[in-house]
Amino acid sequence: MKAIWNGTVVADTTGGEDTVIVEGNHYFPAAAVNPKYLLGSNTRTMCSWKGEARYHNLFVDGDVNPDAVWYYPEPKEAASQIKGRLAFWKGVKVVE
Repeated sequence: MKAIWNGTVVADTTGGEDTVIVEGNHYFPAAAVNPKYLLGSNTRTMCSWKGEARYHNLFVDGDVNPDAVWYYPEPKEAASQIKGRLAFWKGVKVVE
């Protein structure tokens, strides 16, 4: 799987561990996400069954996509399969 934004592949599981799908979202292993495209964000949200989500902004070719990446640093037990994984939205295309 690949995550693409602004014409750039920001995550790629080719040749490695695959994504985990939860609620229709592909969670990529952290190692599959290129950290040079991530900028920290102070945004936090709460999910009743997954726990607290934290966010990153995507930064590609001078453009910023605010809070387009999220992850659960300490997911609740029911969502333990997404620990160490990141997901995308806000116009980021996830393709095979």
